[in-house]
Amino acid sequence: MIPNILAERYASPAISKIWSAEGRIILEREFWIAVMKAQKELGLDIPAEAIAAYESVKNQVDLDAIMERERITRHDVKARIEEFCDLAGHEHIHKGMTSRDLTENVEQLQVYRSLLVIRDKTVATLNQMKQRAAQWQDLMITARTHNVAAQPTTFGKRIAMSGEELLSALDMLEHLIATYPVRGLKGAVGTQMDQLSLFDGDAAKASQLEAKVCAHLGIPVVFTNVGQVYPRSLDMRTVSILADIASGPSSFCRTLRLMAGHETASEGFAKGQTGSSAMPHKMNSRSCERVNGFHVILKGHVTMAGGLAGDQWNEGDVSCSVVRRLMLPDAFFALDGMFETFMTVLGQMDAYPAVIEAENNHYLPFLMTTTIMMEAVKAGVGRETAHRVIKQHAVATVNDLRSGRIKENNLLERLADDQEIPLGHEELERLLSEGRENTGTAQPQVSHFTDKVQKISEQYPEAASYQPGAIL
Repeated sequence: MIPNILAERYASPAISKIWSAEGRIILEREFWIAVMKAQKELGLDIPAEAIAAYESVKNQVDLDAIMERERITRHDVKARIEEFCDLAGHEHIHKGMTSRDLTENVEQLQVYRSLLVIRDKTVATLNQMKQRAAQWQDLMITARTHNVAAQPTTFGKRIAMSGEELLSALDMLEHLIATYPVRGLKGAVGTQMDQLSLFDGDAAKASQLEAKVCAHLGIPVVFTNVGQVYPRSLDMRTVSILADIASGPSSFCRTLRLMAGHETASEGFAKGQTGSSAMPHKMNSRSCERVNGFHVILKGHVTMAGGLAGDQWNEGDVSCSVVRRLMLPDAFFALDGMFETFMTVLGQMDAYPAVIEAENNHYLPFLMTTTIMMEAVKAGVGRETAHRVIKQHAVATVNDLRSGRIKENNLLERLADDQEIPLGHEELERLLSEGRENTGTAQPQVSHFTDKVQKISEQYPEAASYQPGAIL
């Protein structure tokens, strides 16, 4: 078979197993067996030895043999029915079922189980972000807006900022898991007509059969009014949440790439790693770049999912099949690979206080301009006057630094010598000194984030302790 690059190169075994061709066929066979058992319990004549025969061969998966049958039948489900029946030596599966009774439910089971894996990876990632945010809670850095130096913050606050975005996405994921509805056994057009025929019109038995089968799936909610397929808006909702989950990590990785360019932080550099085949000194942020790439893939899949939502013909058609066969597994592969990569970054990343301090010293007078402006206002200067004067001197200082006319930032001296700013040298130096320790409410904000994550980690302790595998 043609390999799936996302599955083979990036995704973890947990997700890859759920979506593998062999894994899916085994899930289908388990589903057929669950239906047979329920039908037998409700009175259909299905021999116990037939069910045992099916169970004994359910793991014997020959993909080549199934594909050879499909070339003849031109129908994937019929090929898999024939293969399973020949292996078991019986013909009792798929009674009263249409293909979508099988494929819709099994695909939804794959999605649901994958969502549970993603929840665990989200918790594990948040736990690592909590640890890093706490580690650097007090490390003052130069915050940037528009990628331009703005005000002081801390590196821990920068991590918590993206972490809280991921926390919000986890809330959405938890809601999706709790409310995710499965199609159930609804027949060709959603009316359960064939199951009613099997049970001689006994609607209660048809309902009990569906309940037993849905209990096998372990999905909490069941659609009542569907046609041949469940609404593809559910797929769009699912894939959109996957992209949402990746957004916080992707933004942080983009920021870490920018910090690496200034040498204030890095994603780490493993022993033996090569940054460039041509430039031996390079230590590229290749894992952060990969995280950003995974996010692009996910946003592409959101577009694909959006193309299917709201496009159902009557009770259903199969025009969505080729899209969903790619979109659903690959969206989970991409997010799972993103988590494996991002957790590796969180585990290996580092900050460089000496470089950070040099950057802070260079920018600090500029970072304090809003504080200086407020002090001038309190001393009786009009707000707009203070803004104009400080801006004039700040721009002049920047231009002199860039042109080499001065070597050190002397903005405070310029302001102290300006009669329109009623703050002397000592007062301005005091503000600057206090500014070295003043990062607003950054520290308590970080504590708020770490406290919330700690509660989630205690709720899912096994997930919180997860460690990523080795990444390429």
